[in-house]
Amino acid sequence: MNEKKTLLPRRILLLAWTAALLFLLTFILWGESLERLLAAESFAGRMQTMQAWGWLLGMLALVADIALPVPATGIMAALGQVYGFWTGWLLGGAGSLLAGLTGYGLAVCARGHCPTWLCSPAELEEFRHSFERWGALAIIASRALPILPEVMVVLAGLAQMRIAVFLPALLAGTLPVSALYAWWGSHYGQEAPLANFLVAVLLPLLLWAIAMPFWRTTRRADTAAHKAASDA
Repeated sequence: MNEKKTLLPRRILLLAWTAALLFLLTFILWGESLERLLAAESFAGRMQTMQAWGWLLGMLALVADIALPVPATGIMAALGQVYGFWTGWLLGGAGSLLAGLTGYGLAVCARGHCPTWLCSPAELEEFRHSFERWGALAIIASRALPILPEVMVVLAGLAQMRIAVFLPALLAGTLPVSALYAWWGSHYGQEAPLANFLVAVLLPLLLWAIAMPFWRTTRRADTAAHKAASDA
């Protein structure tokens, strides 16, 4: 049993590194081309030429970020530039959320097909409990970074992180980031500077730290009410 507990982190770490290397490979192969193609200024022009359907192009590009090295923050800035802050925020946030939910859902479906040499059902269950303790913060902190958002949502799906935990973490990490870049695009009409990455990472973590006590209190109240109803 102790051996399994020792091997589990190594196996999960191997899985995470493999996923990260695959995403890194796509970045090496196509990252520079996609960066030029989807830069905020040029992508805003493409959306404007599509008129009423430009927003759909932006959302599809954000969803494609789950498999391709799409410069998501540049697309969010372009959406803000073309559609203004509020609509750009809505579109950018929705596209990023769809990407996260897609990666999570695919990983949940793939969990049952994990080879036993990688993780036994018991080890996956242990991983699930472990991931629920620290996974939310990792999801939040990763949303503004390259490569890591895709890795984290896939790991959350493999861990079968409860949707009641995963979705608030995804929202807490995505909405402030998409708001920041939509605001920048709507005001300055260009790619946001690298300093915005720091704000985009720290702001969701701060909001999560503020919201967590209230969320935990609500969960305890719901659990107590459910238990009282079951006992009755």
